[in-house]
Amino acid sequence: MPLFVTTGRYTATSAKGMIDNPSNREAAARGVMEAAGGKLHSFYVTTGETDWMAITEFDDGADLVPALLVIGASGAVSHVKTVRAYTGAEFKAAQEKAGTIASSYKPPAR
Repeated sequence: MPLFVTTGRYTATSAKGMIDNPSNREAAARGVMEAAGGKLHSFYVTTGETDWMAITEFDDGADLVPALLVIGASGAVSHVKTVRAYTGAEFKAAQEKAGTIASSYKPPAR
């Protein structure tokens, strides 16, 4: 099943709420991802441009969208971004397929 890496930032309101009432954000992320039909592989609080990162698995990227809508609509996070992650084996298969279809592409400069 496809893996997805999602990152985001907590809002100031969320930061205040976490100070006033600490909670396990991994449990919260797991709950919404499972409710949407996915699996949370890992959840990290991060430093830098984002505050958190979740690695999830869903049958289809469209299945992840409802969870992201719920999270975004809560107002608790901002700047949510998701990318599809490929395993080494998946990328090798893509390279092999590229080799079989390469002759079908005609670049404009040739």
